[in-house]
Amino acid sequence: MSCCSTEGTCSTATATATVAVENAPTTTVYTVAGMTCGHCEQAVGKAVAALPGVTAVSVDVKGGLVTVSAETAIDDEALRAAIDDAGYELTGRA
Repeated sequence: MSCCSTEGTCSTATATATVAVENAPTTTVYTVAGMTCGHCEQAVGKAVAALPGVTAVSVDVKGGLVTVSAETAIDDEALRAAIDDAGYELTGRA
């Protein structure tokens, strides 16, 4: 049943609608230098996955790419530090 009458007037007082908007997940692709094998893939993946908010990590050793999905945007400096600590070099965004 509609709140509007047949005359086109609203039969309710002022209504307020609230829409909850969740933070949309973000996916960013980074370039990483120094990866050459499966061990590199695991080391970088583990380091990045440990960062707060990260929900998924995909490492492409051959292409030198790391795809990071997270609840919110990842702090590039925190990501750089994690990759550096693993022994590799974050060279930028792809």
